[in-house]
Amino acid sequence: MMKGASRPDQQGATLVVGLIMLLMLTLLVGSAFTMSGSSLKSVGNMQAREEALAAANIATEQVVSSPFTDAPTAESINVDINNDGVTDYTVNMAVPICISETELPVVSEDQLSGIRAGVVPPDSQWSTVWELAATVTDPASGASTRVRSGVRVLLSESEKESVCP
Repeated sequence: MMKGASRPDQQGATLVVGLIMLLMLTLLVGSAFTMSGSSLKSVGNMQAREEALAAANIATEQVVSSPFTDAPTAESINVDINNDGVTDYTVNMAVPICISETELPVVSEDQLSGIRAGVVPPDSQWSTVWELAATVTDPASGASTRVRSGVRVLLSESEKESVCP
């Protein structure tokens, strides 16, 4: 009976190469999991920021569509972003500030002829610029976003005198 030929030249090189390849594959999979986790956090933060900005814009539009120049006050506005009946964000609107006013010139022919005849013209019109500041805090993360908007409002002289110092 013949014994199998011994092979002294093979000393586990295949095993070592296989273990190195397995280690490389493990490191590759581990780094893929880590990168996907950070990407998921990044996307979640961006979504929360965009929702907070949308809530601030909704509240700003609500204030602008109201007669806020009659008596400017600070207010808190509840916003339901996804329309499920539950308040998602509370937007704190600061007191609207009148930052500039410009008198508009008389332009109608009737007003010009009235002035020439010595008739007292009605209240002049004023173009006023208002600053609206909204602060939104994310209830889940506690992150805060502040949005500043400007709006131009046409007021009579008496309205301007009462709200623009």
